[in-house]
Amino acid sequence: MSARAIGTATISFGLVSVPVKLYSASETSQKISFNLVSKKYGTRLKQQYIAPENGEVVPRSEMVKGYEFAKGKFVLFSPEELKALEEKANNSIEIADFVPFEQVDRHYLDKVYYLGPDKGGDRAYKLLSAALAKTGQSAVARYAARGKQYLVVIRPMGEGLVMEQLHYADELKQFSEVPLGDAEIKEAELALGVQLIEQAKIDRFEPEKYRDDVRERMLDLIQKKIDGEDITQIVSEEPKGQIIDLMEALKASLARETGGEERKGAKTAAPKDEKKKVRKAGGGGA
Repeated sequence: MSARAIGTATISFGLVSVPVKLYSASETSQKISFNLVSKKYGTRLKQQYIAPENGEVVPRSEMVKGYEFAKGKFVLFSPEELKALEEKANNSIEIADFVPFEQVDRHYLDKVYYLGPDKGGDRAYKLLSAALAKTGQSAVARYAARGKQYLVVIRPMGEGLVMEQLHYADELKQFSEVPLGDAEIKEAELALGVQLIEQAKIDRFEPEKYRDDVRERMLDLIQKKIDGEDITQIVSEEPKGQIIDLMEALKASLARETGGEERKGAKTAAPKDEKKKVRKAGGGGA
């Protein structure tokens, strides 16, 4: 089944225009959410807004939007005034600069969208993708949509393009604000830490082998609840004892990793029921 576009836009650089379609890169429906329900009637509750002065329910027809310019003081705006404040949503993606992709620090990343060619844009789309891939560059651009202007980076992915929405610099807190403490590490601790990393490192990131175990456990318990089972009687794993000494923790971690290597060789000897559990949890993955 083909992906469904969530919008359209036009990438422009120089005199070249590339009409594109936007596709969501993630599946938000995978998130488990709960609603507030009346315990007495079993129906979903409706949200109401209350005026704090008298406790009365305020209907939507009497609501306006306001900006708090001082504590407890608001300037009110009409729908027409709000529209005048918004950026013109022409869905244009105007490339401002080209920079090496590794120069864009990952902590600026906000959202990711896939881009596909729109009608008549196949050739220009593939040209931009191939040129970015060959030069090792990414395109920094401004994206005007939904009444706002977003900072984005366009980079090649395979034979296509990906658009990454970024935070502006003034939206991010400085890491220097984070207290790091004044502890000092010993050479022996560092050596064990390096050894642990070297022993557990992999050559390539394989995201498909990682699964949301908490979500799967929640879905399993929800189904048990639907089937009438008492899920409060299900015994959860007891928290493991915490090793306070750093050296002991590193040594224990190395011992566990070594044991894990030995278990890998005995994987084929796993009981049949265990294999079924792994298959169920892994879905269609390898």
